[in-house]
Amino acid sequence: MAERRGLLIILSSPSGAGKSTLAKRLRAWDPSIVFSVSATTRQPRPGEVDGIDYHFMTEAQFKADVADDGMLEHAHVFGNFYGSPRGPVEAAIDGGEDVLFDIDWQGAQQIRNSALGQHTLSIFLLPPSIAELRRRLISRGQDDAETIRRRMQKSWDEISHWGGYDYVLVNDDLDATEARLKTIIEATRLRRIQQPGLTAHVRALQAEFEEDKL
Repeated sequence: MAERRGLLIILSSPSGAGKSTLAKRLRAWDPSIVFSVSATTRQPRPGEVDGIDYHFMTEAQFKADVADDGMLEHAHVFGNFYGSPRGPVEAAIDGGEDVLFDIDWQGAQQIRNSALGQHTLSIFLLPPSIAELRRRLISRGQDDAETIRRRMQKSWDEISHWGGYDYVLVNDDLDATEARLKTIIEATRLRRIQQPGLTAHVRALQAEFEEDKL
């Protein structure tokens, strides 16, 4: 067992609130933070590598893993299954590595309710305003008008679940939000449950105290 138990760090937000950018910054700040590679039943796209971009599985394999409790969370989206395999996550946190999840509120809720829920740190990012959220989506230049419209329609449903997270940050300044995220992670790493060696240390202190009394 590592000196510190790793965290399951969940970042959620509506599209355009800065989640992907902040996730990249966190991993640049601490390269030991690993990104959870999702499993999917969809076909690989050109250039995608199995085990790096996704764990590509057949529908039968995926459903078997779900039945065996091998997925921390899973969902059916646009005709395909997506999920977070339990095995690699457990191995990482047992080795003292934090695992970063870029998932929605439903996935976050499933992980919080899993056997690893006690090691979860969930953070929701809010935009400073709906107008700013729309401006960010347009300025990215990645989506057409119809896609942006759909993303904006979905954003309120995502925002409405902000109350289910440990921390909620308004991302009105990227650098300031990054600093707050780092502070939250560093503090949560010190939670008693994340330090498996504390019990042995306290027992050693107790034994030493009893020896001093003799």
